[in-house]
Amino acid sequence: MTDTTPVIEVRDFTMRFGDNTVVDRLSFEVRPGETFGLLGANGSGKTTTVRALLGIYTPTAGELLVHGRPFDPVGDYSLGYLPEERGLYRKEKVLDVMTYFGQLKGMGRSEAALWSHQFLQRIGLGDKGNAKLTTLSGGQQQKVQLGVTIMDNPSLLILDEPTKGFDPVNRRLLLDLIEAQRAAGATVVIITHQMEEVERLCDRVLLLKDGRAEAYGTVGEVQDAYGAGIIRLRYAGVLPEPRGWRPMTHERNYAELELVEGTDPQAVLRQLVDAGVEVRSFDASRLSMEQVFLKVYGHAHDAGVAA
Repeated sequence: MTDTTPVIEVRDFTMRFGDNTVVDRLSFEVRPGETFGLLGANGSGKTTTVRALLGIYTPTAGELLVHGRPFDPVGDYSLGYLPEERGLYRKEKVLDVMTYFGQLKGMGRSEAALWSHQFLQRIGLGDKGNAKLTTLSGGQQQKVQLGVTIMDNPSLLILDEPTKGFDPVNRRLLLDLIEAQRAAGATVVIITHQMEEVERLCDRVLLLKDGRAEAYGTVGEVQDAYGAGIIRLRYAGVLPEPRGWRPMTHERNYAELELVEGTDPQAVLRQLVDAGVEVRSFDASRLSMEQVFLKVYGHAHDAGVAA
C-alpha cells in the first residue's frame, strides 16, 4: 500500500520579527514522491518558511512537521538541504571535502570517496578532485555542493535556487540530477525563480505573496486559476479589434492573445482568417507560470520573476 502521509505539513504558520509579520497563517503540505515548487518574489517568506521547518527559526505560531513531527537533525529520516547561501570548506581539496561530508552522513570513508569520485566524473569535474575549492568557479562549486546534498540519497531534498547563475547546459545537467533523485523515490522541494523549471519539474506549487498563500495546487490548477488560456500567434497582416481575447504581447508578426473566459480558440482563429490575417502558426495553451507570476506581482514589480 502506498504511503500517503504528507512528508511535510505546515499548519497555520506565522512568523514575526518584531512588528514585522513575514509569514501569516500559512498552511500547505508536501506529498511523498512529488516535486513541490515554493515560489514568490524576494521577501515573500519562502526562505523563512524553510528555515522554520528545519528548526533554524522558532515559529511565532503554528506547526511545521517533517514526517509527522518537528524536524530533528539526528532523527531517523534522511534530508538533504541546499541553502541559497552555499557553504563548503573552500581552502580544502574537493574530494576531501566531499568525503568528509559523506562520513558525516554516515557513509564509510572509502564509500564516500568512491561516490564522490564518480559524481565528479558525471558532472565533468573528474580532474578537479585534488584541486582546492577556491580554484573552482562559482558554478563548479555549486555542482560540488549539490553532490554533497544528494550523496547519501536522502528521501527528502530541499533545494533553494539550485541552478542560480547557471548557463543552459549546466542547468540541464543539474535538473537531470534532480530528476534522477525524484525517479529514485525522493520527495523534492525546490525554490526557484526559473518558471520553466517549475513547469518541467513540479507536480504542485505554492505561490507566496507578502507571506500568504496566493495560489496553491497543481501547476495546471494554478495556471487555470489566472486565465482561460493564451494563444501564441505568428502572422502577417493587421490584427482585428479584439472579440473574446485581449492582447498580452504584440510584436511584429508575433502576438500573445489572452482568452476571455468561455471563448473557443477556434472562434478566434476564424475571426483572424475572416479579417484577412495570414496565420502562420497558431498555438492555444494555458498561461505559462511566468505569466501567472507577472499577473500576481505585476510587470513593474521590482522583483521581476525573482524567487
